Amino acid sequence: MSTRITLLSIDEAKAAATKADIPAPKYAASIYRLLLHHPELAKRINDLVETLLAADNLAPDIRELMIMRIGWWNEGVYEWTQHWRIAQQLGLDMSDLLAVRDWSSHQHWSSAQVVALTVTDEILSTGVVSDSTWDALSQIWPTEREQLELLATVGTWKMISDMLKCLKLPLEEGLAPWPPDGISPSAHEHRSA
Repeated sequence: MSTRITLLSIDEAKAAATKADIPAPKYAASIYRLLLHHPELAKRINDLVETLLAADNLAPDIRELMIMRIGWWNEGVYEWTQHWRIAQQLGLDMSDLLAVRDWSSHQHWSSAQVVALTVTDEILSTGVVSDSTWDALSQIWPTEREQLELLATVGTWKMISDMLKCLKLPLEEGLAPWPPDGISPSAHEHRSA
């Protein structure tokens, strides 16, 4: 699979990242070598992602489970593969990460994880959060700031996943797709919830 937009060379990406004030070494990643064709857009996406990653209202494990679910649901190999590594660095259990594929049959979720994954699936399947799910969400994340962060997490990574799929962004050299076992969503029933 080759990308629809040629990746910038490392030197070109570094120069564009410097102009856009995107810190090193991000420019070497395939996503930035693609996005930096439009430095202003790359900067805004980077700022949005960094804002959500640095925010403290949504626990990192919850955020990563939501992103992994988006990658799986959307058949976003780049997103799944990259966030598999990030989630492991954060200490998420491999059985939980694998359970994201069909999370409703997994028995070891916390109530916050269940609500976050329900919110993710509802937005992915209908574009909205049901009233009953919103009520559950409001019990766990009662402030507007928390609620906005949760919704922005789904929206941001769904947008990124869609964009990268449309552009057929390849994985970085040496990365195997769909860790840990190479099973893709097309080989697995992935939209149950």
